[in-house]
Amino acid sequence: MIDLQKIETFLCAAEKLNISETAKQIHLSQPTVSHQIKLLELELGVTLFIRNSTGLKLTDAGRLMLPWARRLIHDTNDLKEMMGSLQHEIVGELSIACSTTAGKYILPQMAARFSQRFPGIKVRILACGPEHAALKLLDGEAHLSVVSTEIGDASLEAQEFFLDTITLIVPTNHRWATRKSITPEEILEEKIILREGTSGTRKVVLTELAKYDISLDDLNVFLELGNAEAIVHTVAAGYGVSFVSTLATVCPVERGKVVDIAIEGLTLQRKIYMVRKRITAPHRPRDVFWGFIHDPSNADIMRQLK
Repeated sequence: MIDLQKIETFLCAAEKLNISETAKQIHLSQPTVSHQIKLLELELGVTLFIRNSTGLKLTDAGRLMLPWARRLIHDTNDLKEMMGSLQHEIVGELSIACSTTAGKYILPQMAARFSQRFPGIKVRILACGPEHAALKLLDGEAHLSVVSTEIGDASLEAQEFFLDTITLIVPTNHRWATRKSITPEEILEEKIILREGTSGTRKVVLTELAKYDISLDDLNVFLELGNAEAIVHTVAAGYGVSFVSTLATVCPVERGKVVDIAIEGLTLQRKIYMVRKRITAPHRPRDVFWGFIHDPSNADIMRQLK
């Protein structure tokens, strides 16, 4: 049976690509590190590293070994955490990938409250793009993901987290600032800042505008940004108008920098989902958080969405 310490040594060496740095990192002598790697190579019957005067280089076998080694250590830690939680309180680590702007406003508060209730659990929130949310789950890097669209993968299951509202924002000195609403056609007159192509906000806006035969090509999009806060600040500075989650406008609106404007006939809302693997080994921090998000005690956090 392969010794887990050798696997951990291999992972550290694969990251540092230097025997001396690896030894310092895991508090072993350089000869011990070299010996453990050599024993692992003998047990597996392959060469994992090429040694040269500048350090180490992973072989093809080493690169192939890397994700399996990470998964083995990850699963071992999960097993230890699960056994520990059965004996005492719920303990362990919980990693949540978040690929949506709206999620990063609600999720940190929810995670902080969860940690208060279960102090033995350490929560990590991993920012990622929509295209990486499912991969982080499937690769075992995250236990849960928060996304703005359902993921079409039969191995994953989703539950609705919350409903996000998208709004059109304009500078306070804009000619629309005193109006309660505009018509969809009026948006054609304005210079628009739009989210990037993979954004859930962008998809909702274009889908709703399409009901009035307005396409992306019809819009005067002069700037694309991948960050909601950057968009709010750019609009507040008077450079254009844009669509963002209402959660992103709370502080700037309170400070009187931008104004929300409704667009007649458009329903600018999207569901935010929490996703996990459908079939997997038990992981109590993940499973408890899955139910915790809809605990009635969190109603005050959800009221920010109204």
